[in-house]
Amino acid sequence: MEVPGGFLAKSWSFLSFLPFFFLLFLLGLLKAAVIGPVVVCIIGAGNSAVAVGMWLAHVVWTYFCVARTKRLGLILKVLVLLLLPVPLVLWPVVGILGSLLGAVGYGVFAPVIATFEAVGENVTDKFYHCFADGFWSTIEGSCTVVRDFTDFCFHSYFSFMDELRENLPANEKPVDVKLSKLPSCLLASTVGILVDVMPITGIALWKSPYMLFRGWKRLLEDLIGREGPFLETVCVPFAGLAILLWPLAVVGAVLASFISSFFLGLYSGVIVHQEDSFLMGLAYIIAIVSMFDEYVNDMLYLREGSCLPRPVYNRNLKPGVEKEGGGSTDRNEFKSIQREGSLNAILPSQQSRTLKWKIQQYKPVQVWDWLFKSCEVNGRIFLRQGLIDNKDIEECIVRGNCKKLGIKLPAWTILQCLLASAKLNSSGLLISDDVELTRMNSPRDRVFEWFLGPLLIMKEQIKGLGLSEDEEMCLRKIVMRYKNEKPEDWDDTGFPFRDNIRRAQLQAIIRRLQGMVASMSRLPTFRRRFRNLVKMLYAEAVQAIASDNRMGVVIPVEGDKNPKEAEQSPQGAAIV
Repeated sequence: MEVPGGFLAKSWSFLSFLPFFFLLFLLGLLKAAVIGPVVVCIIGAGNSAVAVGMWLAHVVWTYFCVARTKRLGLILKVLVLLLLPVPLVLWPVVGILGSLLGAVGYGVFAPVIATFEAVGENVTDKFYHCFADGFWSTIEGSCTVVRDFTDFCFHSYFSFMDELRENLPANEKPVDVKLSKLPSCLLASTVGILVDVMPITGIALWKSPYMLFRGWKRLLEDLIGREGPFLETVCVPFAGLAILLWPLAVVGAVLASFISSFFLGLYSGVIVHQEDSFLMGLAYIIAIVSMFDEYVNDMLYLREGSCLPRPVYNRNLKPGVEKEGGGSTDRNEFKSIQREGSLNAILPSQQSRTLKWKIQQYKPVQVWDWLFKSCEVNGRIFLRQGLIDNKDIEECIVRGNCKKLGIKLPAWTILQCLLASAKLNSSGLLISDDVELTRMNSPRDRVFEWFLGPLLIMKEQIKGLGLSEDEEMCLRKIVMRYKNEKPEDWDDTGFPFRDNIRRAQLQAIIRRLQGMVASMSRLPTFRRRFRNLVKMLYAEAVQAIASDNRMGVVIPVEGDKNPKEAEQSPQGAAIV
């Protein structure tokens, strides 16, 4: 689609676009009025029942894990136990209110967005889908929300608490606070809340009108010129609704600033404990207001730095690094260059964004889909080779014990990606034959960046090891069947290289991957999708048993000690 040029063309595009948009918007609101109450009942009642029903178990297990943990020192443990009633009492209230607000938002926006998506270029019979889409899909989505919330309360939360009870490594000391510093820390946190809340909220309120009109200006420029998010019909719901709901975004930003100001003030107590100086805590209380002001200026593309004072609150900073009323010189120069690049890449008046550019910027769900699709492929391979058996699948489905499948299978999938990326000397991660994930096209998601950075470092470490094909083939059996705690754990694995240093390096990479997967497995979406994957593997195992029985193949059973028969029928051995 070409962007219309000239005043008359832009005016006609603007006038013809408005009726089309408002008719679809009104139709979406009508569907939201019908399906919205049902969604609120499903999500509100379901999540509230889970939060209230699991509250007593959460309270008991939280106190038990905190009391038994060795990661906290005695003084900090007692302090946490005394403060725990506050979040535990607030949790059901926050859960119920958050579920109701989320249900209202989902019940309104899901039908509206489905209405706009029904007029996309790849949709046939647009008239029918405009009226039909958004009903059943919204109900299914609300049930998925309740299921994910249930998985979090039943599994993820207890997994986090169980990790708290794990033993500390030999070289790690428990986190604790000194009793002599505690009064000054509490005093600094109290002063920080009293001093920082009003200035930070005031800065947010002072600059909120500029945020409102600056956002409206850019969105209206895109609308009139059919540029940016208005260039393609598929982007209409997000761009058009942004104009109408932009004031709500501004109000949300101000509320977020108000809430975050409490935590920023509380952090002054941490500074006092780290620096062992109450004056450093007071310096942080003053400096954080300037840092927040500079952050807002960067977000709104205002002037560099801040006119507010910023005293040094960390002894590790070199003298002369911080400038009066602003950040460091080097940092400001970097931000200036970064701002110029961002303006050139973002402002629609300088460069219009096309749908093709948006597709090149991968989303977390695309990477998520790749991970589970790769796990499915590797799961079928391991099922045929006997690295996964029917017992593992049954333990995951029936008993919920998915430690082997849920940790080792995704860990090997990611390791396989790292091996291929290192062998082909890729600058990023090769997640498929035609897709390379780099820092430039990776999802702009803070949680995703926490995983991408370590993976790129591990890829470079693997490249430096220069693994042979025999070593790579042996790794899949090692990852799925053996421990990776000591180099001696691989003595009976047939690993071709005997260098203990090389083994320890590989074991460290595998342990880090398994730790990352363990963190990902606590996400409710991961658990739901992985259980569906295991059910698919179980169905294939049952079909393989039936096929072998029809063909007269002898299937090894438990207690069969003949390894040659297992080698002759790897598929039968895989489904024992």
